[in-house]
Amino acid sequence: MLRLLNLSRHCLGLETRIECVVLPLAGNNGLWTLICAAGMSAAQPSAVKAQGPFRGAFAAERILLDIAENLHGMGYEPCAEVPIWRLHIQAELRRFNAERGHHVGDFQFQPET
Repeated sequence: MLRLLNLSRHCLGLETRIECVVLPLAGNNGLWTLICAAGMSAAQPSAVKAQGPFRGAFAAERILLDIAENLHGMGYEPCAEVPIWRLHIQAELRRFNAERGHHVGDFQFQPET
């Protein structure tokens, strides 16, 4: 199934780009996320968003497929260029994992007495 999506659209002389990736979350607990970066091609992304967590890769891949179909209807086409925002996506994955870790509570709080 689809785990990487790289689309672009030409409109009014500008090229917009969307890159989406399905990635496993930290902890080997079977949770996955979908991270998308969007913006003008050849520039920094203007938005990076994470969706999930999803139980299993299949659930996240299904959402990615739905997104791909929707974007295709909006005029986005597959882009043969190499993904350019992988570092931004990796940073969002680290942030998402860290945020989840604080809420899950896998640390012990021992105040000084």
